[in-house]
Amino acid sequence: MLGKTAGGLFWMYRYLERAENITRMVETGQRIALTRNQNNDDEWASVLQTASVDLGYFEKHDELTKEAVIDWMLRDRDNPSSVLSVVEAARSNARQVRTALTDEVWEAMNMCWMRLKEVLKRKVNERDLPHVLGAVRQRTALVRGTTHGTLLRNDIYDFARIGTFLERADNTGRILDVKYYVLLPAAAAVGSRLDNVQWETILRSVSGESGIRMVYGHNPTPREIAAFLILDGRMPRSLYFCAKKLQDNLSYLAHDYGTTATSHDLAVQLGKRLKEHSIDEIFDTGLHEFIQEIIVALGDLSRQIEVDFRFYE
Repeated sequence: MLGKTAGGLFWMYRYLERAENITRMVETGQRIALTRNQNNDDEWASVLQTASVDLGYFEKHDELTKEAVIDWMLRDRDNPSSVLSVVEAARSNARQVRTALTDEVWEAMNMCWMRLKEVLKRKVNERDLPHVLGAVRQRTALVRGTTHGTLLRNDIYDFARIGTFLERADNTGRILDVKYYVLLPAAAAVGSRLDNVQWETILRSVSGESGIRMVYGHNPTPREIAAFLILDGRMPRSLYFCAKKLQDNLSYLAHDYGTTATSHDLAVQLGKRLKEHSIDEIFDTGLHEFIQEIIVALGDLSRQIEVDFRFYE
């Protein structure tokens, strides 16, 4: 495989995952704003920060409003991480690696782009927002489904999965970090009813509300929710689950190519760091500090994977 092809697959699936994650953040922002008694528009600052698009927003906008934030995150072409921008980038990468994809995957990707370009051609009002967010999830899920159902389990599939789980882990980490340092109005709110409502909203943002009830019952504590999202290897959006998948797919590449790249070793270290800590140890040392370490490690891993594309030629 050419390094260019590996890069195209890696970024195609990162961008697809990012599109879905952005819709989850928008929905989460809307839900959390409803728990606030004060001006709800202020809540959207945390959404911008979670997505790391706050600086670009304030370069273009003088004030913070819900309508402007939603438009910035869903369809503004000046935002390279808007849904419209990243789906277009995913399609562009798919075109570059067209011969590596099955017809079904290409068609699903192309239809995803065409459908979302249609629903995002104008500003989305609050009444239509659930429909639009649902359309993004459905179309990106269709690409993911055809990928699982039609791609040969080889290096092409491995790079698709690596891009997906790297982006997903980064998103979960950022949601957890911003939750405790931006979403809570004061340290006194930790463990309060407001704190619990916000934790439940975070669970919704990662489709974890049903799964956690199977593990901890109907009234999980904030500590149990954090354990579920960080350490539970059964939860497909937990940090540990994503780290394990990254390690697995990099291991498959190492086996197929007969060489172990530096990125594989970094993935192993990331998995060990998560596996060797209990949730009590994480809270005792500081949730923010621990999550920041993981986010930095994911960034290092991402950069190293791109360097290591040359190993797979």
